[in-house]
Amino acid sequence: MHETLQKAVTRVLSPLVRLVLRHGVSHAEFANWAKQAYVNEAQAHFGIDGKSPTVSRIAIVTGINRKEVKRISELSSEVNTGVSKHNRAIRVVTGWLQDKDFQNAKGQPVSLHFGDPEDSFNQLVKRYGGDVPARAMLDELTRVGTVKNINGKVSLLQKGYVPHKSEAALLDLFSTSASDLLTTLDYNLQQSNAQGRRFQMSVAYDDVTDEGRKAFQALSAEQSLALLKHLDQTLSEYDRGANPTVQGEGKNRVGLGIYWIEDANEENQNEH
Repeated sequence: MHETLQKAVTRVLSPLVRLVLRHGVSHAEFANWAKQAYVNEAQAHFGIDGKSPTVSRIAIVTGINRKEVKRISELSSEVNTGVSKHNRAIRVVTGWLQDKDFQNAKGQPVSLHFGDPEDSFNQLVKRYGGDVPARAMLDELTRVGTVKNINGKVSLLQKGYVPHKSEAALLDLFSTSASDLLTTLDYNLQQSNAQGRRFQMSVAYDDVTDEGRKAFQALSAEQSLALLKHLDQTLSEYDRGANPTVQGEGKNRVGLGIYWIEDANEENQNEH
C-alpha cells in the first residue's frame, strides 16, 4: 500500500515540481513549504474528538519536532490568494456573458461604457461585483487581459475570466483549481460507499489524431462553456453574494470545475 501511495503522490507532485523549478525554487525551499503544509493540515484536520491538536499531537502525526511545530504554528496564517477578488471578477464576466441587459439581439456580449454610475459597465459591476468599485474592477480586468478599455468603451476579449497577462492571477487560479480537485479526490478515497462520493469523472483517449484533437477541442470548449453558463445561472440563485434575497441555512462553497486534458504520447509519436 505504501509503495502504491508513493507512486501516486510522486506522479501528482510532478507538475507541481515543474512549476516551482521554472520559478527557481530549490528543493530546500520547497521542503520548507511542505513542512508548513504538514503542520497546517495537522492543525486543521487531525485533532481528537473535535478538539484542536496540541503541539505534541502535531509532532507525533507529522514527524516534525515540537520546537519546529511551535515555530511554524506561530507564523502568520494570512495568505492572500486573491480568491475573493477573482470570484467577483468571474461573476462580473459571467454576468456580462449571460445577462440580456448587456448583450445584443444574438446573445453576444456588447461593448459597455464606463464612467458615470448609470453607464452600462458601472451597472454591470454594481449588479454582479458586490461592493467592488467599477474603477477597481475595470483596472483588474484590464490588468489580466480580460477586457480592453478605449476611451471609456470597454470590450470583452474572452468568453470567461482567464487572466493571461498576470502570472500572479494565474498562480492564484492554479492553486484554487488544483486544491479543489485534490480535495475532492481525497474525500472520495475516504468514502467506502460509492453513493457518498463527490462527482468526479473525466474522458480521455491516448492515441488521438491531430485532426481528432482539434475537433474535440472545439466541441468540448463549446459544450463546456454552455454547461458552465447554465450551472452558473442555477447556482447563483442560491448564493447570497449574487442573490441577496435568498433565504436558507449554512454557508457552503460549492461548484463544478471543467478542465482540458492533454499529454503528448511519446511512444505513439516515435512510431510515426
